[in-house]
Amino acid sequence: MLAQSLKNYFNFVTDVFITVALDTPLDTCFDYRWLEDGSQPRNKPQVGQLALVPFGRREAAGIIVEVKGESDVPADKIKNAIAIREQLPPLSARWLELCRFAADYYQRPLGEVAIPALPKNLRGEKSVSLDRALKKLARLDHAHDPAPADAPRLNDGQQQAVDAIAAAEGFAPTLLYGVTGSGKTEVYLQAASRVLAAAEQQGTQAQILILIPEINLTPQLEGNVRSRFPGVPVATLHSGLAEGERLTNWLAAHLGHARIVLGTRLAIMASLPHLKLIIIDEEHDASYKQQEGLRYSARDLAVWRARQLSIPIVLGSATPSLETWHHAQSGRYRQLELRERASQSAVLPKVRLIDMERDKPGEGLTSTLVGALKLRLERGEQSLLFLNRRGYAPVLACDACGWIGNCPRCTAFMVLHKPEHRMRCHHCSLELRIPRSCPTCGNIDLQPLGRGTQRVEEGLQRVFPQARIMRIDADSTRLKGSAQAAFDSVHRGDVDILIGTQMVAKGHDFRNLTLVGVLNPDTALFSHDYRASERLFAQLMQVAGRAGRAGQKEGGNASEVLIQTRYPTHPLYGAVMAHDYDRFASDLLEERRQAGVPPFMYQALLRAEARELQTALDFLQHAAQCTEHEGIIINDPIPMTVTRVSNVDRAQLLAESPSRPALQAFLKAWMAQLRATKTRARWSLEVDPVDI
Repeated sequence: MLAQSLKNYFNFVTDVFITVALDTPLDTCFDYRWLEDGSQPRNKPQVGQLALVPFGRREAAGIIVEVKGESDVPADKIKNAIAIREQLPPLSARWLELCRFAADYYQRPLGEVAIPALPKNLRGEKSVSLDRALKKLARLDHAHDPAPADAPRLNDGQQQAVDAIAAAEGFAPTLLYGVTGSGKTEVYLQAASRVLAAAEQQGTQAQILILIPEINLTPQLEGNVRSRFPGVPVATLHSGLAEGERLTNWLAAHLGHARIVLGTRLAIMASLPHLKLIIIDEEHDASYKQQEGLRYSARDLAVWRARQLSIPIVLGSATPSLETWHHAQSGRYRQLELRERASQSAVLPKVRLIDMERDKPGEGLTSTLVGALKLRLERGEQSLLFLNRRGYAPVLACDACGWIGNCPRCTAFMVLHKPEHRMRCHHCSLELRIPRSCPTCGNIDLQPLGRGTQRVEEGLQRVFPQARIMRIDADSTRLKGSAQAAFDSVHRGDVDILIGTQMVAKGHDFRNLTLVGVLNPDTALFSHDYRASERLFAQLMQVAGRAGRAGQKEGGNASEVLIQTRYPTHPLYGAVMAHDYDRFASDLLEERRQAGVPPFMYQALLRAEARELQTALDFLQHAAQCTEHEGIIINDPIPMTVTRVSNVDRAQLLAESPSRPALQAFLKAWMAQLRATKTRARWSLEVDPVDI
């Protein structure tokens, strides 16, 4: 049925040989023979076309990467390909070059990079009318007011940034370093407008790619783009789209119809034949790193793609990643700065620390924070409480015997979700009913330990019974569209106090929000991960930036951020209070230099998993010894922090080198050895890991 339905969109071609990249773990492509069937004119297949071929007992879609007159495969072993999809223009040589680079750098087969980058409906998995999707392109642009929304007047810093970006020629990587609320988005929009206008004057086509870290940020940005560019085709690409919608938007980008393409990390692999400018908003965000399958960094691939096409790229952030900051400080990237907020009346919020040893919290809230919330409620202003821990409580325990609710399948606690009457593991998604009594001693007085967003919401409702309280986290926004509906409620002013995780910490422009309270940030200060302090600082600065963006109202309070902590003298909090990213980043870079970690060292992480931990460790021990590694540091294999997930034990081995080329050369030889190794362990390699 699959082959028959796809043949409606494929034409047969003639007797040549093609090399096809398939989505398989084998580090090679496969040759096939094309035979003429006489039912269609002779059309020679082209590199970049999609092909339907037999593979084992199934039929698979692949990409033609070579067309040739003969093959080295013996004639009796080469199979006949089935069809090609001729209605779709071939993927460009530049796009295939991008895929080859990603495959080579991240040590994966070409097909495992190229095929997943395409919409599922193009991979032969479903029978979908390509013609129907092409017709939908006309409906990409909704009805707009013919007049574009007025662009706000830029301050001097914004104008200089727009001029510099628009005037850039060739590969010009730029760090747009601007405080929260400094109008970086406006710089993006006006720079994009200038690039599109310049292309129109020259009689050429231009496409702009704007990457954002999370799906829930796309509606706000898309609304701004469409209102500013009425009549300009805009396409959005992210994993939350229905497959039909994603296909239509991908085609708009591939055919050059969409002039502006917005998307999350997967959009970096989109086919964009007229790409002239790449913008990466919140470039520091860890969400740009794919954590499954091909573990690529969209930010790093974007920089490589800009160099490949010789076009400008802008990396914007109030808290740049240390890698990007290091490049800017060393002169590899140009640095543009926005030191002031865009609104003349808006100033950065005042940050204060609340010593929890002196001001003991009740319901998780200190009296100082409760008083500040009450004041905002009286003035009709909004408040945000930030706690990056969802659920009701991270642990359920028995005081009588010390029993703790562990996940039976993972080395992790079951998180209490009280409203759903469930215990839930956030690693394997196992759900269990809340026990009525202790499984060990029978004690019925089980106690939740710690606080998640659900428990904070419950406590707030007791303290402020008349307040309109809303919680936004992964649990409350599971249904499609629920996150946007929740954010719309906040923007309309239907919410007095917002409680949220990192979903609310960045990108959102809450105009009436004047108070941010940060709960329980101290755990990151003692993490084994050397990136933890960098992430915490960025998180605090980003969530602090939600306050006071519209400026101080007459008679209103100055915006402020209250951080509850037991370590008020920690230097990280001092840097946050001073809004001093420069000093913090410089100090942290020096620590990294002395410790010999990125960006002064290049790393690759080999992970292995098996039913028994020793099997994974044995494989990693073999990996550490199976090939020569002069100039490469191979650390000892160790269990992962969360060792067991879904009854599978996991371990890791870290390889490091001060030279990126040396590490890459080693990895190529290493992968060849490992692929030839017989083991019961499943393994994967991550280049430039972000979680160790």
